[in-house]
Amino acid sequence: MKKLILCLSLLLWQCQKETPIPSAATDKTIEYPSTDLEDMQKRGKLVVLTRYNANTYFLYKGQEMGFEYELLKKYAQSIGVDLEIKTPQSWDSLSLMLKQGEGDLIAANLTVTSERKKELAFVTHHNTTRQMLIQKKPSHWKSLKVHQLEKKLLRNPLGLIGEKVHIRPTSSYAARLKNLSNEMGGEIIPVYVAEDTETETLLAQVHAGKIKYTIADENLAKLHSFYMPNLDIGTPISFPQRIAWAINPKAIKLRASINQWIQALKANQNPEYYVIYNKYYKNKRAIKKRQQSEFNSLKGDKISKFDADFKKHQTERFDWRLLAAQAYQESHFDPKTKSWAGALGLMQLLPTTAQELGDYDLTNPDQNVAAAVRYLKKVYQRYWKDLPPDQALAFTLASYNAGPGHVLDAQRLAKSKGLNPQIWEGHVSEMILLLAQEKYYTLPEVKYGYCRGQEPYNYVKEILHRFAVYKKRVPII
Repeated sequence: MKKLILCLSLLLWQCQKETPIPSAATDKTIEYPSTDLEDMQKRGKLVVLTRYNANTYFLYKGQEMGFEYELLKKYAQSIGVDLEIKTPQSWDSLSLMLKQGEGDLIAANLTVTSERKKELAFVTHHNTTRQMLIQKKPSHWKSLKVHQLEKKLLRNPLGLIGEKVHIRPTSSYAARLKNLSNEMGGEIIPVYVAEDTETETLLAQVHAGKIKYTIADENLAKLHSFYMPNLDIGTPISFPQRIAWAINPKAIKLRASINQWIQALKANQNPEYYVIYNKYYKNKRAIKKRQQSEFNSLKGDKISKFDADFKKHQTERFDWRLLAAQAYQESHFDPKTKSWAGALGLMQLLPTTAQELGDYDLTNPDQNVAAAVRYLKKVYQRYWKDLPPDQALAFTLASYNAGPGHVLDAQRLAKSKGLNPQIWEGHVSEMILLLAQEKYYTLPEVKYGYCRGQEPYNYVKEILHRFAVYKKRVPII
């Protein structure tokens, strides 16, 4: 029996040892589309492929965040377009989606490697890192002196020979592990995990003692070590590597634009990059707070501490996540907020409006939300119920912000210019912008005069975007 177990163990070891690194990437029969910077500016949108994790993109207290996300947001603004984020289910689909034209660039903490450069074009790098061996400190590490702790940790990569290291098969870590085995003349056993596995998941498994070793880029390792103190991240297994965004090789103008922008961003006189970098990689207290928060979407399904109020007052037409998106827009979930015009609370209602609706205490979050929902329903029923549901929602939100009269004016203006008065985006939304100009708000069909049209325009756009993000990331229940 013992011989049988030994044979099976040897067979399993041999299978793990000889598992090939699956080729990443892309179908070589697919040609990259001929899209470039002008196409993105024409459509008004930069579509980015990334991963949903603590480094690149996540939600915290209802806000989109992430190191890569903040850089991308700034770049999109610099070329005058909106930013759309797509998060494929697995790492190995990123490059395929780029090649199929489903995104304009990949921003996912990618290191520039020779293998990746065969399929992808990289812009100027915005960061550098090293690959680090991740191992768990001994249980009593806090009581050890530094030299005692060092003796118990693997500091020489030669000690990895014959050891199992858990990694994604198409990651740069897999390629490095193979090269390291060749360099040392001894086999390190790769244990391949699913392609949808995040590096932080493997770090957590090392921290919990479920696996012995993994590999992570140093910036990621530092980020997670702030709240996983049992991790040791002190053994480098690579030279410094560049981190950069990957783009379609045919997008020559996009590449030049990004390169110029990154060089300006990282110039000595421009602190913006370093402010963002410190926010995600150096501010230990803030990082730890974010990662351990129940309002971090990577940890749970809460948007704010007022979710119960939103859920209590939601209706079939006004989903609680829409109410949360609107509350974030109005007050950033601060129930004590008071506007210059006297609007109060989470949903920023005027006391006069609340009095018309009933007896509501706007300083009470629950009643504030209840009054806001009642007002939304009233506006919807009176003005917009006959529109298609998605359009009715946009018109109702615009009316909440600017008043129904200005929205009706924009409708009439749209009709006079041959646009569709029943479609918000690209039609009535464009007309409400014109109501800030005298030559338009003095026209006969405009009955309510001047309107700061940029406010309702942005209001609707940002709430609907946030609502779409919340629907993807937070369940309705």
